[in-house]
Amino acid sequence: MPPSRQDTPPTPETTPTDAPDADPANPTDADERPGGGAAGPPAGMAPDLSDPEVMRRLGYRAVDHLVARWAGLEEDRPWQTASAQETRVLLHRSPPEEGTDPEGVEALMDEAVQKIFPLSGRIDHPRFLGFVPSAPSWPSVLADVLVSGHNVFQGTWLESAGPSQVELTVLDWFRQWLGMPDGASGVLTSGGSAANLLAVVTAREVAGWPADPVMYVSDQGHNSLRKARRIAGLRPHQIRVLPTGPDRLLNPDRVREALATDRAAGRTPILICANGGATNTGTVDPLDALADLSRAEGVRLHVDAAYGGFAILTPGGAEALAGLGRADSVTLDPHKWLFQSYECGCLMVRDPQELETAMRASAEYLQDTETRDGEVNFGDRSLQLTRSFRALKIWLSVQALGRRAMAEAIGDAMELAERTEAWIRDAPELELLHPAALSVVCFRFRPGGDDDRDHAEQWSEERLEKLNTRIQDHLLEDGHAMVSSTRLAGRYSLRFCILNPRTRWRHLREILEEIVDRGRHLVEMQEVAR
Repeated sequence: MPPSRQDTPPTPETTPTDAPDADPANPTDADERPGGGAAGPPAGMAPDLSDPEVMRRLGYRAVDHLVARWAGLEEDRPWQTASAQETRVLLHRSPPEEGTDPEGVEALMDEAVQKIFPLSGRIDHPRFLGFVPSAPSWPSVLADVLVSGHNVFQGTWLESAGPSQVELTVLDWFRQWLGMPDGASGVLTSGGSAANLLAVVTAREVAGWPADPVMYVSDQGHNSLRKARRIAGLRPHQIRVLPTGPDRLLNPDRVREALATDRAAGRTPILICANGGATNTGTVDPLDALADLSRAEGVRLHVDAAYGGFAILTPGGAEALAGLGRADSVTLDPHKWLFQSYECGCLMVRDPQELETAMRASAEYLQDTETRDGEVNFGDRSLQLTRSFRALKIWLSVQALGRRAMAEAIGDAMELAERTEAWIRDAPELELLHPAALSVVCFRFRPGGDDDRDHAEQWSEERLEKLNTRIQDHLLEDGHAMVSSTRLAGRYSLRFCILNPRTRWRHLREILEEIVDRGRHLVEMQEVAR
């Protein structure tokens, strides 16, 4: 018979707490298996590692490592790497046939801290400004420890009623923050790439699997949307990449023209993808106007707000993201600007039934997991049936820190970006390539500045790229800061992405001054050929 389901959790009075005494004359199966009794370690595992005191000792050592890392983070390098040849020599080995004792485990943990973790980006470092950093809160880290230790399977309500309710609660917090209507919900994912894929698959499903579907993105859209097109089975011609102007914004009139052109050719538009904080520059597309267009044209609107969506908690961000709650679906990444540890993405949808219709796949062996009113099998909203309890870290962090403190941290980063832009504008040898948008600023070193015509004529785009590449290489090799680059209208650009609550103006000013000093030195030494 299938396992019975209880309408209510057992009360302490009805939950057995003491196992019956074992009968030595009739040993249980657990007593007879190799390795010991039911209370002993599983077969094949070193006995000492299952002892509660040993477990505590190793656990405390792991926490001590983490606390030491966090306490000394600013003095550490923000980034370090090694070649594949170097890492193979340092870390590659054959698996051992036998396990080790607690002291051996401690030595292995120490090795990981000393040799493995340093060869990676400290993306929560206050001087890590590359790509999109992630600076998790301590409650988020603690929640991950608890989730790993409890090993929750959160694909079905039957196996995770409490965790599933916490996810529903967290998703409803997001719904309120975004301004989406009652009934909107979604699913937590591994990240924005998975969320964007779910949005594309859902749009194809809602459109009824048309023969020639088309989705629309701007040239500032995230590369995961192009991956999603491919995985969802759309052909290359079925994604329309629309060019943007100097403002890097998706123009509603250009979208309207593309829709008309494709319909005239017999194609079926299924999805307009807008940016709610483009990774390249931080720009936010005109969401209200695009929402009006999508309603008028009968095409779904998806907003990729993985990086910038949580800026809506601030007054400035709410103004920039006006209309976000009108989208049919929204991608968010709590592991970016909501200060959660990896991995934690999210797809919010106006109608969760559409998501479930696109993703649900029944099976005979899942017949016991059918839900009742109000219950959700999150495996029916996701690529994953086996999925972890991601919601706990958000639930714990928001309640431990408070929404207001998190919003203030986001607002502080946006103010630092504006201050960085002002400094760049005042620096004769720095050229602003795109103004601060949310918390991203794009610029480059330009000898002589725009006003020095004689000097400026000596510096072609190719030569400026070589110069700024050398500056960036110096920052990385010196270990003082991690700064990544991008291209804007073909021009090589240095790029700051500021979202870490530990980042202060002194960090940014020091990096800007270092960029200017290094640029001057390279020019004086004539180390960049014409």
